[in-house]
Amino acid sequence: MSDRARTLYEKIWDAHVVERRDDGTCLIFIDRHLIHEVTSPQAFEALRLSGRKLRRPELMLAVPDHNLPTTARLDAAGNRLPIADKQSAMQLETLEANVKEFGVRYFGATAREQGIVHVVGPEQGFSLPGATIVCGDSHTAAHGGIGALAFGIGTSEVEHVMATQTLLLKQSKTMEILVEGDLGPGISSKDLILHIIGVIGTAGGTGHVIEYRGKVFEEMSVEGRLTVCNMSIEGGARAGLIAPDEKTIAYLKGRQFAPKGEDWDRAVAYWQTLKSDDGARFDKSVTINAADVQPTVTWGTSPEDVVPIGGTVPAPESFADPSKQNAARKSLEYMGLTPGQRMDEVEVQNVFIGSCTNSRIEDLREAAAILKGRTKAAHVKWAIVVPGSGLVKEQAEAEGLDQIIKDAGLEWREPGCSACLGMNPDKVPAGERCASTSNRNFVGRQGPGARTHLVSPAMAAAAAVTGRLTDVRDLVD
Repeated sequence: MSDRARTLYEKIWDAHVVERRDDGTCLIFIDRHLIHEVTSPQAFEALRLSGRKLRRPELMLAVPDHNLPTTARLDAAGNRLPIADKQSAMQLETLEANVKEFGVRYFGATAREQGIVHVVGPEQGFSLPGATIVCGDSHTAAHGGIGALAFGIGTSEVEHVMATQTLLLKQSKTMEILVEGDLGPGISSKDLILHIIGVIGTAGGTGHVIEYRGKVFEEMSVEGRLTVCNMSIEGGARAGLIAPDEKTIAYLKGRQFAPKGEDWDRAVAYWQTLKSDDGARFDKSVTINAADVQPTVTWGTSPEDVVPIGGTVPAPESFADPSKQNAARKSLEYMGLTPGQRMDEVEVQNVFIGSCTNSRIEDLREAAAILKGRTKAAHVKWAIVVPGSGLVKEQAEAEGLDQIIKDAGLEWREPGCSACLGMNPDKVPAGERCASTSNRNFVGRQGPGARTHLVSPAMAAAAAVTGRLTDVRDLVD
């Protein structure tokens, strides 16, 4: 290893290289492996057929989240309710059987620790700064918010990690996104990452690991950082990183699986070295002016299709690239929007507050602050709030957030991925719109024919109150 200045990504990568090969690939040690019910069954079965065991089961954590219904899970007598959808029931039963057979730590459907895998990892102190973390889910990038090199992997790679605790990878390029200045009042981390994706595009980070830098991220809460890094994949990146600091250390201290005693002291000493060196060079650098970030909403079927809430639907001809013009036409046809239409006049019939992007306690507080005092204010057909884990749910209920939400006419649900994707009962009806705090607005993402507008938790709450996409700043003093 040379003495040259290195980026945070390069430091974590170098610390995990088991073997460097002549073709440029490296065998990388994986510190943590998170699994759920969707991408793990085939990998477990492959191990079973080959007679192999898990290499390091203590470095794995499993939770059900994607297929799990968010309605009541226990009857009045405390018995577990059956899952109506046969395929979902089978996937969840298979996960339970596999973790039992292979000895994997598991938070089951009715455990208080259960939740969305990318909420549970940091919350439990299982995800740590400087660690390599993988999961069969693209939004594993979220864990970069605590300074972990975290990324999604495919089913064959899931099996490889299970069997060897390593992956054969090619090192990514480095990308810096520097945000200068200060965010304005009412502007959230979700608004910021949507704005960033609008600037760089969904291919802007392809082949790179993004490090988010600048005072805005230093002042941002850990939960806000998790939101930003979560959507790095929407910007095309392999992963996103924010250097750990005293906020990160305070966030992790005392959590169930965080180091204890002398191990904690050694871990903290290491974490404090995890920052890009002065003079470290990035392969690509983008500077964003924080003053340009407004409450942001998507208009199309790609996360890069963003405008400020006070803006209008763009005309396809306004894009220079012919392929983008064609994509915009298709998006507008699917979304039922017309060029020049004001975004703050677009009516919505559904609201979803949740997902691995925005279901942590700060997100729920942000939404509740808008809903507080607005009894039966919901002007939409369907509005659900889905906490990211059982612990988040407990904390929200202890703070009275659930009552504020229910008083406003929204539903309070059990933890899970819910309406982020159409893999469970929480689907948006065809042709209807949803103001959603999730991460993707693809065609059919929230159900066949569903029309998704990505927004922050406060903006989603505002939409529930008004029945349309709304500048949240109009509802607060």
